[in-house]
Amino acid sequence: MVIYMTKKRNKKFNKNTLSLFLIALPGCLYLLINNYIPIMGIFVAFKNYSYAKGIWDSPWCGFSNFKFLFITNDAWTITRNTLLYNLAFIVLGTIMSVFLAILLHELGEQLRGKFFQSTLLFPHLLSWVVTAYLVYALLGSSNGFVNNTLLGKDNAIDWYSAKAYWPVILVLVYLWKNAGYTAIVYMAGIAGIDKEIFEAAQIDGAGKVKQIFSITLPMLRPTVIIMTLMSIGRIFYSDFGLFYQVPMNSGALFQVTQTIDTYVYRGLMEQGNIAMSSAAGVYQSMVGFVLVVLANFIVKKKDPENALF
Repeated sequence: MVIYMTKKRNKKFNKNTLSLFLIALPGCLYLLINNYIPIMGIFVAFKNYSYAKGIWDSPWCGFSNFKFLFITNDAWTITRNTLLYNLAFIVLGTIMSVFLAILLHELGEQLRGKFFQSTLLFPHLLSWVVTAYLVYALLGSSNGFVNNTLLGKDNAIDWYSAKAYWPVILVLVYLWKNAGYTAIVYMAGIAGIDKEIFEAAQIDGAGKVKQIFSITLPMLRPTVIIMTLMSIGRIFYSDFGLFYQVPMNSGALFQVTQTIDTYVYRGLMEQGNIAMSSAAGVYQSMVGFVLVVLANFIVKKKDPENALF
C-alpha cells in the first residue's frame, strides 16, 4: 500500500513538474540564447580581431582593448554620465514608482483598472524612436510647442544645442516612460499586504497618511531593496535609446548625453572594432557583478532577511 501511494505521489509530482517546466521553457530559452550562449565569445575582448582571419585565427592582444575606455579624453565624461544618470534614475525612479503605486492603490479598483493604470503603462510601450519625436515636437527649435506656445519666438531656445537643460530633460523623459511600468511591481507588493492590518490601523484611528508611512512603506521595503539591487547591477549600463535617440544624436550635447553604451556604439560605427566593443561589455558586466555583490553584502549586514542572496 505504501509503495503504491509513493508511486502515485511520484507520478503526480512528475506530471506537475513537467507542466511547470513547460511554462518556464520560453523564459529559460530566452535567457540561454541572449545571456548565456554569448558568454562563450568573451575571449574576443582579448583579441586583436581581424575580419579576414576570423575569431579563432585573430591574434591575442591581452588587455589592450580595455584601454579604449580609459586612454581617451572622454573616459571621465562617459563614466561620470553613466553613473550619475543611473543613480538619479534609481533614486528618483524608485520614489516616483512607489508614489504612483500607492496613489493607484488608494484610487480603488474601478478607476485604476479603467483609466489611470493604462495611462501610466502606455508610455513604456512606446519605442524610443517614437518617444524621441514626441520630445522633438515639444522642444523643436522652429515648430516645437515650448518655443512657439510657451516661450514665444522672441525667447525661443535652441534646445538641441543647449546642453545645460538636458540632464533634467533626460531624467524627466525616463521617469515619464518607465515609472508607471515599475509601479506595477510595487502595486503587486501592496496588494499582497493583509487588508486586516489596514482595518486594524483604521480602528485605532490611523488616517491614510499614517497607514502609508506605518504599514505600506515598511511592508514594501523588501521589494524596494530587491529592485534597487537589480538596478545597481546595471549601473554601468545605460538605456541606449534614451541617450542616443532622444537627443537626436546631437554632437553639441555629447558632453551631457554621452554614456559608455553610446560611446562604444559610435566607436564601433566609426572604427568597426568589434574587439573594443566586446571589451566594453566585459568591463560593464564585471563592474555590475562586483557592485551587486557589494550592495548585497551591505544589505545583508544591516538587514539579512531582505538580502538578495
